[in-house]
Amino acid sequence: MAADSEPESEVFEITDFTTASEWERFISKVEEVLNDWKLIGNSLGKPLEKGIFTSGAWEEKSDEISFADFKFSVTHHYLVQDSADKEGKDEVLEDVIPQSMQDLLCMNNDFPPRAHCLVRWYGLREFVVIAPAANHDAVLSESKCNLLLSSVSIALGNTGCQVPLFVQIHHKWRRMYVGECQGHGVRTDFEMVHLRKVPNQYTHLSGLLDIFKSKIGCPLTPLPPVSIAIRFTYVLQDWQQYFWPQQPPDIDALVGGEVGGLEFGKLPFGACEDPISELHLATTWPHLTEGIIVDNDVYSDLDPIQAPHWSVRVRKADNPQCLLGDFVTEFFKICRRKESTDEILGRSTFEEEGREIADITHALSKLTEPAPVPIHKLSVSNMVHTAKKKIRKHRGVEESPLNNDVLNTILLFLFPDAASEKPLDGSSSTDSNNPLSESEEYNLYNQFKSAPSDSLTYKLALCLCMINFYHGGLKGVAHLWQEFVLEMRFRWENNFLIPGLTSGPPDLRCCLLHQKLQMLNCCIERKKARDEGRKTNTSEIYPGDTGKAGDQLGPDNLKDMDKEKGEVGKSWDSWSDSEEEFFECLSDTEELKGNGQESGKKGGPKEVASLKPEGRLHQHGKLTLLHNGEPLYIPVTQEPAPMTEDLLEEQSEVLAKLGTSAEGAHLRARMQSACLLSDMESFKAANPGCFLEDFVRWYSPRDYIEEEVVDEKGNMVLKGELSARMKIPSNMWVEAWETAKPIPARRQRRLFDDTREAEKVLHYLAVQKPADLARHLLPCVIHAAVLKAAFFLLFSNVCLSLLHYQEIIHQITNVEAIIARARSLKAKFGTEKSVAPPEEELKRMGSPEERRHNSVSDFPPPAGRELILRTTVPRPAPYSRALPQRMYSVLTKEDFRLAGAFSSDTTFF
Repeated sequence: MAADSEPESEVFEITDFTTASEWERFISKVEEVLNDWKLIGNSLGKPLEKGIFTSGAWEEKSDEISFADFKFSVTHHYLVQDSADKEGKDEVLEDVIPQSMQDLLCMNNDFPPRAHCLVRWYGLREFVVIAPAANHDAVLSESKCNLLLSSVSIALGNTGCQVPLFVQIHHKWRRMYVGECQGHGVRTDFEMVHLRKVPNQYTHLSGLLDIFKSKIGCPLTPLPPVSIAIRFTYVLQDWQQYFWPQQPPDIDALVGGEVGGLEFGKLPFGACEDPISELHLATTWPHLTEGIIVDNDVYSDLDPIQAPHWSVRVRKADNPQCLLGDFVTEFFKICRRKESTDEILGRSTFEEEGREIADITHALSKLTEPAPVPIHKLSVSNMVHTAKKKIRKHRGVEESPLNNDVLNTILLFLFPDAASEKPLDGSSSTDSNNPLSESEEYNLYNQFKSAPSDSLTYKLALCLCMINFYHGGLKGVAHLWQEFVLEMRFRWENNFLIPGLTSGPPDLRCCLLHQKLQMLNCCIERKKARDEGRKTNTSEIYPGDTGKAGDQLGPDNLKDMDKEKGEVGKSWDSWSDSEEEFFECLSDTEELKGNGQESGKKGGPKEVASLKPEGRLHQHGKLTLLHNGEPLYIPVTQEPAPMTEDLLEEQSEVLAKLGTSAEGAHLRARMQSACLLSDMESFKAANPGCFLEDFVRWYSPRDYIEEEVVDEKGNMVLKGELSARMKIPSNMWVEAWETAKPIPARRQRRLFDDTREAEKVLHYLAVQKPADLARHLLPCVIHAAVLKAAFFLLFSNVCLSLLHYQEIIHQITNVEAIIARARSLKAKFGTEKSVAPPEEELKRMGSPEERRHNSVSDFPPPAGRELILRTTVPRPAPYSRALPQRMYSVLTKEDFRLAGAFSSDTTFF
């Protein structure tokens, strides 16, 4: 029983060696990736062209695998080749060594300026790298390095992949790689040495050749010659005899505009610091053979002056500060601000008259006030006297964001007529300094929807941009804008045209702010003409004075189209007899009674003899009235009301809201025909006894159809009649004609109310926030920046959003930096200085020996020495296959690296 109670005998643990280990699974994953990427077999491409590593396109694809819980990234780097080069990708060529081994000997792409480090060290066009996935991970121990290298070797053997496979070891900043490439009976081992301190015997060609030959261990005597390529790199950082040409901005000299390019109206340009941080001179000996050159610790034939190939590489400064880019960027930031002018400057400078400005209808009372006494000579003090008086009430002069000198300089720049005896006529002048032709300039500002480069709006944008950058920032912008608005009101009240604006209606191709200023100028022109007409014309103008009538009455008799919107429901009779009519000349009550509607209706010419024609411009050729044979006269008519794009949009919205019903269509037609009614009344006044057919013959000849017919006497005569659309019942033209009275243009209600429109524009300007102002003027600033950078942006003519403008500003900054670099290089290389001919320069330097001695003394030690050693030898035995061998060496002040690719025969060894 005691024996039965004893524990059972020990059970042995059984290990199943058929289960895959982590190492085997890792190898399997590597093989799986290589198969997925179809990197199986040998693929031979055409020989590498010279410079293809730099000019060609490189691509890569990545995957992730793990060894236990340690993650690796697998990346395939390859030079994109034509499809023809990859024919026979899966074909196995047993007698040809892998493509990578052949690339080891290619000399067409030594020392590429931009390439992966393995491309530069080994000259490979295709390779795979296995590296720790996380940046902080590293393979440090020798046993792990050997394990990974063994995994690579097994995976290459199992798959038949002939693309080199590398493993990154040690910390990533060291860029240490070991790898292998396998072919049919051949293998290349990629090895590397990285040291901080360079042994003295390896600082020259002689010592490196010893390393290379000892590593090869070729049993042949004598050894085949070694091909050598050498590059020395010299770095120039200190420009002792050169100063950066861009002077720093002199803020104090802003008013004078002599230093730093800060004159108002001219944006600054250029980098504040040298955008070139370093110049790298590479002196290259691309094809040398061992034995024809000596380079050891006591003597060297490597004279950089005699190097067959020189190349210069520029290292750019990181994000150099550029004036133009900073100016435009800072102005762009205003677009995102939310503050109003009052919030920025404190209490409103318009506090006493704010309600008057805000209430547009209150401005109509100015019509009953006495006309202001004209100021014969403008001055800056006159222009801003009201503004200064109000500003001083709320803050001291010393607290103003802009001092008087800067403010006066800006105002004189914007309004040059203030310094002249005779005010300008408001038309813009041609800028002779503009390098662009008229067509190019038009195309540019038209696409940007900015304003002409010699306009007031354009100059205002430049001044605000400069004030924002140098004088008070957002407060300075608000202050200048406040002064500008006061100046606009001053000019409106005193009939002074605004300079720098083309005459005529608003140009819809320009920004809205420019259109508003043009609209204000139109109002000033009409008001000025009306006031002058009151002084010079105290009597009636009769038909004989047709020339003067055209000049004096044309701008006098316009009315506001916006008023028609509120009078949609009125009859045709009341359309012309509004309570808000504006008569510039005294009207005769009896005359109006005599010129009744009877004269305009068919069958009612009884009182034609008592009518007196008025408002005639000139006779219309040989045309005569159909019913009385009198000459047909073209009347003096009112000009159409000018409109800005926002008013056009508002009018379109009102018309669209009327709907598609018959009543809505009728009201819409009447709203759009205010000008037609005015012209009919003017025509009736100029042609007593006329009929609708007479008006149509002048106004719309296509609607009067004439044809030859035979009369009662058998003669061919012309017979005319209205078109079919004119005969439609309740036709708008017929209804308007029956309603129209014979009233000359000078006594009609104005189509364009300049007083009301001017007050609306002034109110619009006064309520603009700095952000709104910046959005209006940003196209002008971009326009100016593009002209300054002397290049053109091509894009479709669409309204740009702020994101688009932000991208354009970024591109302008890049262009400015490129131009600054070009100027820097031009100054450094002295291209403008005369250089002696090469023959004279060689004579001056003396014999080759003297030149070598002088050059060695003139040149400092190179910052970097690169060497590539190549040969083809049998390895490891004399009867082995001759295979490529290569070693790359780079020596800098704090770095020494050897990267070797040593091939051996795995069949005959």
